Amino acid sequence: MESRLVARVRARYLEAFGEEPEGVAVAPGRVNLVGEHTDYNDGFVLPMAIDRGVAVAFRRRDDERLRVHSDATGETWEADVGSLTPPVYARWSDYVAGVAWAMAGAGQPVGGADLAVAGDVPIGAGLSSSAALEVSAARALAAAHGVCWDPVGMARLCQRAENEFVGMACGVMDQFTAACSRAGQALLLDCRSLDTEHVPLPESAAVVVMDTGVRRSLARSAYNERRAACESALASLRRVEPGLRALRDVTPELLAAEAPRLDPIARKRAAHVVAENRRPGAMAEALLTGDLAAAGALMSDSHASLRDLYEVSSSELDRVVQLARSHGACFGARLTGAGFGGCAVALVERDAAEALARDVERRYRGGMLASCFDCRPAECAHLV
Repeated sequence: MESRLVARVRARYLEAFGEEPEGVAVAPGRVNLVGEHTDYNDGFVLPMAIDRGVAVAFRRRDDERLRVHSDATGETWEADVGSLTPPVYARWSDYVAGVAWAMAGAGQPVGGADLAVAGDVPIGAGLSSSAALEVSAARALAAAHGVCWDPVGMARLCQRAENEFVGMACGVMDQFTAACSRAGQALLLDCRSLDTEHVPLPESAAVVVMDTGVRRSLARSAYNERRAACESALASLRRVEPGLRALRDVTPELLAAEAPRLDPIARKRAAHVVAENRRPGAMAEALLTGDLAAAGALMSDSHASLRDLYEVSSSELDRVVQLARSHGACFGARLTGAGFGGCAVALVERDAAEALARDVERRYRGGMLASCFDCRPAECAHLV
């Protein structure tokens, strides 16, 4: 699949710029197995990179001009690196421009380049196409200008690009997964310390991604409202425990004791985060011991919490999760990503993954599911 994507982006580069690229950078999309809306609360997550992503063909320029061509839209955007400023309304090119802006702001010698972008990860589906674009663009710009590739540092810069340039208040999980994952393994990440543990997915298991086809723009969605509610809950809890740095530090006991004094909406959001933050470590342990039933139960509990407490599910997501769980080969299922649409993910028996995917596809709205496919954990951003 990657070879087809690389061939496509090379052809698009030649068509757009009239010469062959110097190289191609590829970064994966991701699914989050469990640990949703915990990353920006300094918590724990358990994502894995998938074998769909974004490829960027590149060639260095000797001036400061940055030209970016999109395979998806057919557009070519360009500007001088030194003149980049955060936009009023984000568009696809701002994810690349923001990366160049963040790299330059960090003192890295990034300059002009011609870039062509192509991807096979669904856009706006909760599979982190934006982070895949950011990290692949960073990998390309670093290679073009001789910048040493530091996966953790670049993940942080890509997060800064999305936070401060694009205007999306995301945590670091998506960029870190694209930059630091290993093939065959999920990634248990402490979003405060960035300590990681690579967790092999058992050979008997597969992950099935189910795209509802419902799209949303996170920068204009209720995502930032959820983050603000978490900050409101934390501010209230700090009156009792001034040393709290994030909701990650809140114990279930403290939350229960202070719940009557919290704003009702903020209380529900905090209740999800406090409970969800304990699931990634528990699921990592279940995967390491091969207890797929326990791992699946944690995913199902997570979906219920996201639906009822964080209120980011939808009728389409609930339906596809229900369909997956009704199949005998499914251990558990949940929405993945920020919610409000996009994809759900199911942990299933490997030998039955294809059959489950086709069954869900057939039963969802009479076969109207956008896509349904199984995947294994993929490699992080790299040059080809």
